[in-house]
Amino acid sequence: MSMSLRSTLDTLALSRATALPGLDPAHYQRHALHGEGAVWPEKNCYADLWIELLHAMGLDPHAMLGVTLPLDFEGDQWTFFKPSHDELRRCYGLDVQELTLWRPLLDHALEHLSAGKLISVEADAFWLPDVAGTDYRQNHSKTTIVLADIDVAAKRLVYFHNAGCYALEGEDFDRTFRLGQPADPSYLPLFAEVIRSDRRVSRPLAELQAQGRAQLPDLLKRRPTDNPMHRFGQRFHQDLPWLREQGLDHYHVWAFAGTRQMGAGFELASRWLRWLELGPAAEPAVAAFDEIGQTGKTLILKGARAVMSAKPTDLSPLFDTLASAWDRGFAALDQLQA
Repeated sequence: MSMSLRSTLDTLALSRATALPGLDPAHYQRHALHGEGAVWPEKNCYADLWIELLHAMGLDPHAMLGVTLPLDFEGDQWTFFKPSHDELRRCYGLDVQELTLWRPLLDHALEHLSAGKLISVEADAFWLPDVAGTDYRQNHSKTTIVLADIDVAAKRLVYFHNAGCYALEGEDFDRTFRLGQPADPSYLPLFAEVIRSDRRVSRPLAELQAQGRAQLPDLLKRRPTDNPMHRFGQRFHQDLPWLREQGLDHYHVWAFAGTRQMGAGFELASRWLRWLELGPAAEPAVAAFDEIGQTGKTLILKGARAVMSAKPTDLSPLFDTLASAWDRGFAALDQLQA
């Protein structure tokens, strides 16, 4: 029987399904973008997933990083950067479509993984052991994982999350798939996507770089019309009294949506520009965006100290550094395109 025509009864009879044979979390080597040299080892849950998933497929994740160039401060957060479905198809031939969860997630997962397709799905970090020390068995928080290998009999799931590949078992398996849970009419289905890799294309480095260079002019047109670092600095100082009232835990949530997305995004933009091999004229932009990434790390730490202190705090010099680097980086890219 064709995998695409598998019946519900056939799916229920499955007990093991894998989309990436041979995947072993115990010996998995994460990509260099998540390595020791990264200022921001973790970017955001969706971008991190794709970096590692592409790496596991033998594809180069640098090719999708142009998405970080037009980042903007949206008022209460920085752009949550993520590769578009069109970009993933163009670079790698991968087809990503929304998955309607009209039956239990485990049934869908067994069917699609057995056909060589992966599933990206929202999950509760409370049941993800890779975040031990933060959310695991402590906080219920939404995140995104990719299901790669399922063994129902062993109650074991191999999955991608954040900057790596991991496994969960036992109660974590049951709770992730809501096994044995009573019917809850208020429960809303998770958002999920199915990732088809049957038309995957491993393009030569030179071809991917040429695609990226061709993409650069359009990305420059999409950048903010003013320097977003000025707006970000104003918002920080405006929010600081409120953040002090709310406390350090609330600041970390604020900083994740703001400072971390900015810093990690521009660090990746710097890595993308260097990967494109645009020549010496692009080096000022590479250095400027790397400076934003480095300064963002300083800002997130000094911001925490400011929240915990009752003393007057002025972090304007850091925001001036960010604004200057943003101007220099895009000026260099504009000159490159002139």
